Amino acid sequence: VMITTTPTICILGCGTMGKAILTGILNDVNEAIKNNCSIPNTASFKPRKFIACVSGDESAQKVINLFGELVTVVAGQNVKGVEEADVVLLCTKPQIAKTILTEDGMAEALENKLIISILAGVSLSQLKEWVPTSTKIIRAMPNTPCMVRLYELHYILLKDHHVCFSFFLITLIELSFHRINWLDSGRVRVLDEKHLDAVTGLSGSGPAVVLESLADGGVMMGLPREVALELAAQALQGAARMVLRTGKHPAEIKDNVTTPAGCTIAGLLTMEDGKIRSTLARAVQEATTVASTLGKVQANK
Repeated sequence: VMITTTPTICILGCGTMGKAILTGILNDVNEAIKNNCSIPNTASFKPRKFIACVSGDESAQKVINLFGELVTVVAGQNVKGVEEADVVLLCTKPQIAKTILTEDGMAEALENKLIISILAGVSLSQLKEWVPTSTKIIRAMPNTPCMVRLYELHYILLKDHHVCFSFFLITLIELSFHRINWLDSGRVRVLDEKHLDAVTGLSGSGPAVVLESLADGGVMMGLPREVALELAAQALQGAARMVLRTGKHPAEIKDNVTTPAGCTIAGLLTMEDGKIRSTLARAVQEATTVASTLGKVQANK
């Protein structure tokens, strides 16, 4: 698979995540043009065209309203969109991926092209059954914050061991799933596929629930909702950045602010009374289990 530095990128299934990823790519391209420079570390990467494949006219209009003339939108014509593309970002619902990838004409359209799949529970072996042998496949799991342009976002890249991961290809993945920031680039983890369900379970909606719960506590104690949400978000973001930038264990960071007979230890003991550690860990376990079943539903169809 040859990846040009001026590829046509097709988002196959341009729903919530597809639009988020496309937003990140377009923001990077536009900022590079604005600053009269190439995107950092991308060997003068500049997509030639973006194609968004959607199911119907209503979805098409939403994409048009969001991106205007920057994106070509095709409704109910997946094969047409894929035919024009060099790289296909597979962002459909897992339950319909097989139907879309095996529709008439799709095999020919996918010959010698690269698919980047973000589908939870749909394995590389399954995807290979549905596409030509000349099609190269990469699985990736962007975490939920990739939907906004933050510069400390993390996602996991799952590699097909038969794909040659050149520097440019890695950069293409970074560009697709994470807005590279001038100040602080994101992180890429290349893992064996067996870990992907756990990645999905850990990177799901759990963090948002924790954030909301902390904000509820602030509201309970009299803070306005918007203030409580901001403080909770900043607290979680600050703790996360400290771990990532210093490499310190969370327990060490916690101990540094836990003074004798202080408010922090009082709050910590309350959380332990509610078995917060095991509850959160079990939440990841359950989400991982569910993620692992999504592909099995496909296999039985």
